[in-house]
Amino acid sequence: MSLRSVLRAQTADCHAEVDKLFGTFDLSNREQYKTFLRAHARVVPAAEDALEEAGIARLLPDWWGRRRAHLLLADLRELGDPLPPCLAPPALQSQPALWGALYVLEGSKLGGALLAKSVPGHLPSSYLTPQAPKGAMRIFMDRLDADDGDDPDAAVSAARSVFDLFLEAGQLELEAIP
Repeated sequence: MSLRSVLRAQTADCHAEVDKLFGTFDLSNREQYKTFLRAHARVVPAAEDALEEAGIARLLPDWWGRRRAHLLLADLRELGDPLPPCLAPPALQSQPALWGALYVLEGSKLGGALLAKSVPGHLPSSYLTPQAPKGAMRIFMDRLDADDGDDPDAAVSAARSVFDLFLEAGQLELEAIP
């Protein structure tokens, strides 16, 4: 079984919880959209930095074009919203852990593309509609599938940790709404 298949199967419950939580946001509503972006801003910049520090560029040479934190932060600035504090990312101490964490971030781009359709044109949406090079997702999937999967448990653990961060961030932001 490929690492991608293992990740999909063993994180399906986390993915469903994140989708359910973030599906409660009305992205056509400016305030709810800002809350949605703030929740993501609690996770994405720190997770991307952790991936970089752990050496993701050696596994995925086009990493620099995949980053989205700058797009997220630009959207929040355009909305006049302050940046929330980031949650601590998981420790990514092995190649499988890198793949697991990246699996969540790359997958969120697919979800973001669907969600972007709900964002009115007058609101900034560069984070949800990044302009990745053609075939970037296929390249990622091919590299993930080519991994020998020597420690799928580490990949699953890292992926579940990133999903958990998104859940925590979403809940924190929702609790802060008066």
